[in-house]
Order: sequence, then C-alpha cells, then structure tokens
Amino acid sequence: MSIFTCRRDLSMDKWDVIIVGAGSAGLAAGIYTVRSGLKTLVLDEKLAGGEIADAPIIVNYPGFVEVSGRDLAEKMANHARKLGVNIHDLEAVTKLDLSSETKKVTTPVAEYEAKTVILATGSHYKEACVKGEKEFRGRGVSYCGVCDGPFFKGKKVLVMGGGNSACITSLYLSGIASQVLVSHRRNAFRAEESLVKDLKSKPNVNLLLDTELQEIKGDKKVQAVSLIDKAAGKLFEVSVDAVFVQIGEAPNSQLAVNSGVHVDERGYIKIDMHQRTNLQGVFSAGDVTNHPVKQVGTAVGQGITAALEAYAFIRQPYYRK
Repeated sequence: MSIFTCRRDLSMDKWDVIIVGAGSAGLAAGIYTVRSGLKTLVLDEKLAGGEIADAPIIVNYPGFVEVSGRDLAEKMANHARKLGVNIHDLEAVTKLDLSSETKKVTTPVAEYEAKTVILATGSHYKEACVKGEKEFRGRGVSYCGVCDGPFFKGKKVLVMGGGNSACITSLYLSGIASQVLVSHRRNAFRAEESLVKDLKSKPNVNLLLDTELQEIKGDKKVQAVSLIDKAAGKLFEVSVDAVFVQIGEAPNSQLAVNSGVHVDERGYIKIDMHQRTNLQGVFSAGDVTNHPVKQVGTAVGQGITAALEAYAFIRQPYYRK
C-alpha cells in the first residue's frame, strides 16, 4: 500500500507557504506560519524531525536539561501537526521553479503551487574520503552513532572527528562499546570544553590527537584501520570493529542552486538578516544557510524569522508599509 493512500490530493490546492524540509528550522517555520493564518505545507524526503533525531543526547536546548534527539524531533513534529501544519514526510522534492510570482514545487506524486517558499533542507554528513570507506559502508562504517552504535555493544570502535558531534557520539558509544578510540587530525579538540572534559573522564575512551585516518580495512566487515601519527610521521594499524565518521556536514542545496538561488563558495544558501534569498518570496533557514552557527536553537530561530518574513511578504501588514 502506498504511504500516500490516506492523504487527500492536495496537489491542486494553492498554498501560502511551502516549506521544503521538516527538521528543526522547517517545523518551527510551519508552527509560526500556521499560527499566522497561512496555509502551510511541509515536504521532506525523510521522516519529520530532521537530523536532530540522530543525536544521542542534546543538553543545550533551553527547557531541556537533557533530551534525546529523537524525542525532541518527535515533540517538534507532533506540535506542528497538532496546530494544523500539513506535513508530507517521505515525499521528496525533485524540482523547484522559484522564478515567477507563483512558486512551483514538484515531487514524484504531485506539483504544488505557493506564494512563498522556505528552504530548510538542512545538511548531510561529510565523508572521510579514505580508502575502504565506501566498501565498508553499512558493514562497520557509519555516520550515525545512535543509529548503529547498538550493533557494536562490547566491541572496539573508532570515532573520527574533533568537534561537538564527534565528542557527543564518542560519549554515547562509551556506554555501549568496550573501547572507544577518538582520532582527530589536530592537537586539540574544537568541541565545547564541557564535552571534552566529559570525554577525558571516561576510562574506556582513548584520545588519538594529531592522528589522521588513512585506510579502513577488513574482509566482509571492518576489522582494522590505518592511522598516521602526524607528529612522528609514522603509520600504524589498530584493530577495530567499526568506524564512526563525525567530521561535519555539507549543505543540501543542489535543488536551490538549480532553481537560481545564490549560494556561497561552500554551497550554503546566502541569506540576509531577514532570511531572504536573492529571489523574491523565497526564504531559507537552518543548517543549509550560510549562518555561521549550526545549532538546534539557531535553526529554530531562523525558522521563526523566515515564517514571519513570509507572512509579511504575503500580507503586507501595516508595520511594513
């Protein structure tokens, strides 16, 4: 049975706002556009909630001393749905036509029209681009600790990276794996000091600073990695059962680029302080933008701003005249 069977055909409806992306920014935008009386549709190729669902734990979102990413994602999605936001998750956008006054958004099942569009397509995990990575993807190479960590209970794993995501993933895995090796190519972590302090306190975590992953080895699954000690200039091998790549993210902006939206040299959508892009009636929010801070809180704030700016664009309220 198709996942769209129970949905009323909305392709002929005219929307005030179509939000592409159902992560933190997209859901926050949807909540505010609906509350502003705008007819809103949210589309996402994945389940509503976005990349935060992959986070083992979140400790810096106001109101939650500690919450799993999955729980926070579900709360945001449920909040939006209860307010009346139409969310079509598992419906990928394949084409955007944003050049005219009426915006067109195409998916495999319909073509939708809207007065405004908010691009909140987020980002994806960067690959390490080392030998063996593609070969062992899904067979010991992972980009999501909370997704695949439980498969390696009592095993020895390597985490590659030195930022917040690498430290959070390592802390999570330290409660599952027998030993966690953390390889970072610099001589100091870039993560928040509190995370690094927690990581150093774990007896089963070993920090390998100034080391760089060269190759992932194995037969039918990951069995070892080759690393280079940059200070000594020596190559060495370590036996591991899994490699978790946590070296940052890259923007999901290709659809936007194809539709004429301007991006910076790294592919992030260029926005002004009002979340406006270079195209009239097209806004952007969250990790896909060139905003320097990539956090759940900033994504939510950007989503809210984009929503209110979309409202102002459509309704032209007195305070904007």
